Amino acid sequence: MADRYLTVALSKRGVECTARLLFDKAPLTCAAVWEALPLAGDVYHAKYARNEIYALLPAFAAQEPPLENPTVTPIPGDLCYFTFTDVQLGTDSYGYEPAAAHRGRATVVDLALFYERNNLLLNGDTGWVPGIVWGEVVEGLDVMADACQDLWRTGAAGETLSFRRA
Repeated sequence: MADRYLTVALSKRGVECTARLLFDKAPLTCAAVWEALPLAGDVYHAKYARNEIYALLPAFAAQEPPLENPTVTPIPGDLCYFTFTDVQLGTDSYGYEPAAAHRGRATVVDLALFYERNNLLLNGDTGWVPGIVWGEVVEGLDVMADACQDLWRTGAAGETLSFRRA
């Protein structure tokens, strides 16, 4: 199979990077994401995992992928896929506003980009939170990392994280 690429973008900031899907390591997850593209949602910056931005999306796969190519220590450029229930993301400690788009969904998909080192997927409420590594940024991570730092410092309100075929 030929390599497949997607563009990950922060719309308001006009920044994007290119990632290669890891079909050889996470074929079911990659197929689910690829078929669902384009995807976009409000961006959030991680509170616990450190150097991560993500969007919370409605479930889009016919069946949620199994935990293939898992990690709890993502590296810069990793794209990760997580599945949560509304209850798991429903506590005030996570900082989501009551009107957040994911509220009330039985299944919430978290598509994340890790942009710097020293990430650990450990949640104080639930313990380890393994993610599926389904893509790797191959171009533009430095510019995206700068935009992610700006998002951390100045806020994510009004910003969208999008994924589309390159």
